[in-house]
Amino acid sequence: MENHEASSMTLPRLMLRNCRRSRKRVKAIDTTGARLTGGSLLLKTFVLRRLLERRVLASDEANVGVLLPPSVGAVVVNAALTLLRRVTVNLNYTASSAVMNSCIKQAEIRHVLTTRKVMQKLDLKIDAELVYLDDLPALLTIADKFLAAVEAYVLPVGMLERKWQLTSVGLDDLLTIIFTSGSTGEPKGVMLSYRNIASNVTAINKIVKLREDDVLLGVLPFFHAFGYTVTLWTVLTLDPMGAYHFSPLDAHTVGKLTHEHRGTILIGTPTFLRTYLKRCEPEVFATLDVVVAGAEKMPQELSAAFERKFGVRPVEGYGATELSPLVSVNIPASRTSEPPQAVAREGTVGRPVPGVEARVVDLDSGEVLPAGKPGMLWIRGPNVMRGYLHHPEKTAQVVVDGWYMTGDVALIDNDGFITITGRESRFSKIGGEMVPHLKIEETLSRLLSPDEEELKAVVTAVPDARRGERLVVLHTQLDRTPDELVKQLQQAGLPNLWIPSPDSFCQVDEIPVLGTGKLDLRALKQRALEKFGDGKA
Repeated sequence: MENHEASSMTLPRLMLRNCRRSRKRVKAIDTTGARLTGGSLLLKTFVLRRLLERRVLASDEANVGVLLPPSVGAVVVNAALTLLRRVTVNLNYTASSAVMNSCIKQAEIRHVLTTRKVMQKLDLKIDAELVYLDDLPALLTIADKFLAAVEAYVLPVGMLERKWQLTSVGLDDLLTIIFTSGSTGEPKGVMLSYRNIASNVTAINKIVKLREDDVLLGVLPFFHAFGYTVTLWTVLTLDPMGAYHFSPLDAHTVGKLTHEHRGTILIGTPTFLRTYLKRCEPEVFATLDVVVAGAEKMPQELSAAFERKFGVRPVEGYGATELSPLVSVNIPASRTSEPPQAVAREGTVGRPVPGVEARVVDLDSGEVLPAGKPGMLWIRGPNVMRGYLHHPEKTAQVVVDGWYMTGDVALIDNDGFITITGRESRFSKIGGEMVPHLKIEETLSRLLSPDEEELKAVVTAVPDARRGERLVVLHTQLDRTPDELVKQLQQAGLPNLWIPSPDSFCQVDEIPVLGTGKLDLRALKQRALEKFGDGKA
């Protein structure tokens, strides 16, 4: 396909062409045993599209909820809804009923597509009509099957596009709504267009140089922007096969899936990689060629330990839901002919992907800063969201003249590599100075678990009447006392202002983590407030 032609096409049109080209080649498998070639994927998608249009969805129903883990079924559902020109809303099944129903209300969702098996596992009360995919095959007629087969295998793609009015879909039309994790507050609906997601898919392809023999491990949920963009639409519109499993923390099965299907690309978070490091044997990841970590800071010790065990060194990338999500990434050495030091720099999150610009501005004055100076990171490019659903005022606060304010403090070096130094919400103002939680956490991590197999301590803060804020350390069971740790933090050279007092340590059963693999900052803060929220130092 000509580059100009491809750039003017929306994702569903590219999907039709890609699956037709791959009609005899396996495109998607999962751990339930489902296995679809490009041709059978189109057939299943067209059958579901027909049923949803005729028997389930109203003609004026714009947004449709999807409550499914990463699987072949979830791929088909997302594809079918997109061919119906409906906006997919993949709901976070790790959230509470209250949070999920807030998302459903915000997106004005009438129907949620799911299965009985999924609902049996979830303790949720959902304020929308549930459509059980298990029940739909009984509604199929012989005519449905025959017509879907003709569409999948016989009719020209151009005819299907005209029939389903796909040529009238604009690049800036709404494709999906992905709700933020809610780690610091109520989830917001991020509106992402066809152009937003397509620009990321194109950038990924340019950077990683995806091949026909690539197998993408689809373990990130589709309610996670990385999962939606990389392991859904990259598979549907480009050469790789997708291999799916419902839980990224089910290390044994993820390892088995990778081994059986010769997985080459794994996208995860440091939390997930720690789990694989601890529970997977070296041979199960022998075919991995690319491992990219995002969502949280990637400790170099974890990268080194992963490489020692599995023979592939993870690289770090950076993104945000509002940015579709990828902003920057270090390029794996195996996917470039350039010298490794020219395309990757450990400790950074890489350089911006093609088409994306980054700049850093002063936290107080807003002045654009030169290379090497830390400040607020802003991003501009085709990946910047359309805005927050029903919140134009919140959109205006973070998107200015096409630039998105990430909320992350960073510096950009002379070669364009970005280093994230902290999150604005993860700084404390103590005695008039900004204290970075992340720096304290990194030092604690080196002291407590130098092999980085487990995250044992995190830092948050509570209000303090005398100093503004008080640092609090939440930790799992430790092999030393808070007094000993405080002395070690002092010996490590941290400024006194950055060192929590011994009576500010609180043991918890486990560190709270969201379904996306990120720290649950909201839960951390709440737990700290319950223990220390009296305002006294």
